[in-house]
Amino acid sequence: MFTYEQYKESAEYVKDKLAGRTPEFLVVLGSGLGNLAQMVDNPIYIPYSDVPYFVVSTAIGHVGRFVAGNIGGKLVLMMQGRFHMYEGWTAEQVAYPIRVAKLVGINNLIITNAAGGVNREFGPGDLMLIDDFIRLCIENPLIGQNIPEFGERFCDMTYTFDKEYQRLFEQIAIENGVSLRHGVYYFASGPMYETPAEIRAMRLLGADAVGMSTVHECIAANHCSMRILGISLITNMAAGVLDCRLSGEEVIEAGNRASGKLSRMVYDFICKA
Repeated sequence: MFTYEQYKESAEYVKDKLAGRTPEFLVVLGSGLGNLAQMVDNPIYIPYSDVPYFVVSTAIGHVGRFVAGNIGGKLVLMMQGRFHMYEGWTAEQVAYPIRVAKLVGINNLIITNAAGGVNREFGPGDLMLIDDFIRLCIENPLIGQNIPEFGERFCDMTYTFDKEYQRLFEQIAIENGVSLRHGVYYFASGPMYETPAEIRAMRLLGADAVGMSTVHECIAANHCSMRILGISLITNMAAGVLDCRLSGEEVIEAGNRASGKLSRMVYDFICKA
């Protein structure tokens, strides 16, 4: 387990690189969605490997660094690449950057991911606002001794995703002519894709999309009282929905094709929030 002093040491390193400025948002960029990092003014790059106690992202398409810069006159800190449990990291390691961002002074989180469509009415290229999530596994970043500086021992998860932020993003979708979905995100550890039988079970449980990230980061962010906007880009239909095989390359390619749309909308959201 990490200590509060270790989190503070990591945060002090990041704050030093930001020269005393405090970002308004942390933006986590999912697979194939790293283009937004190229839209910031006066970028500052902070490799994860330089930050004390950080692990290194090994996922396909994840650069593995913070990018800080200005969007609409607001300083933002972006994660160009994230950590996953399938890489061998613990839930606490996966969520570690969220708590560091909180100690940097950031109170707002925009988290994105590439996901498989479980809901048969969805299609590749759809954007889904995450209303809730399902996590049927033991791993949890809050297991172990509670750090009260972040939050209370038993935190409520009823209002994890910020309704006001969702309404603003819905308005931005209308302005951009984008049909926006709402749904429930199902966490699967990976790294293999789910079986068709598992996807049918997820659908019965009420899941609309499935992915291998996001949930542990949102648990940590909610625990330390951050406002959260969660967005899934549906890059493919989940196993068994279509009669075809799934591949990581397909997910990255689909993410790249749709990343411009999502990047523009997140950019507008930051400007207006």
